[in-house]
Amino acid sequence: MTIAPNFSNSVGNDEFFISRVINAPRELVFQAWTDPRHLTQWWGPKGFDNPVCELDLRPGGRHRITMRGPDGTEYPITGEFMEVTPPSLLVMTMDCSGHPAAWHDMIDPQRTTANPAGIMLQTVSFEDLDGKTRVSIRTRAATPAILDAMKKMGINEGWSGSLDRLDALMATLQAD
Repeated sequence: MTIAPNFSNSVGNDEFFISRVINAPRELVFQAWTDPRHLTQWWGPKGFDNPVCELDLRPGGRHRITMRGPDGTEYPITGEFMEVTPPSLLVMTMDCSGHPAAWHDMIDPQRTTANPAGIMLQTVSFEDLDGKTRVSIRTRAATPAILDAMKKMGINEGWSGSLDRLDALMATLQAD
């Protein structure tokens, strides 16, 4: 499958988009996305932690992060960095095939493939806004049906919670 790292400004029916202005300089926000010590502090919705976070931050480099929910369920995500342009852009694949069976059943109750969510493409851009940063996240699913399932499962609420946590971390890091 060919994956194009750049998206147009429009959002297709197979793309999820969320954007937030973070009250911190772009370089610091980019660092929070690319330094495992910081990423583990904000990635995932409220109540989640990240016992595993490994990043090989270069095109072709792999990443692996495991979110752990409040009930102890783990949700591993792996992938490859397609593009790394500090401090403005990250493009990476996202593979959730290691997620629990119940999660996969919500994506595709018939389980027609071993990895119902497929490989997603995530593009994160960091726009300098005079001391603040607009973070824009665009995730392309393999099909509109997969994206619809992820919306029903709370992708918007999950990313909103993560970005709330990122904003709170930025306040802490700037206070140090």
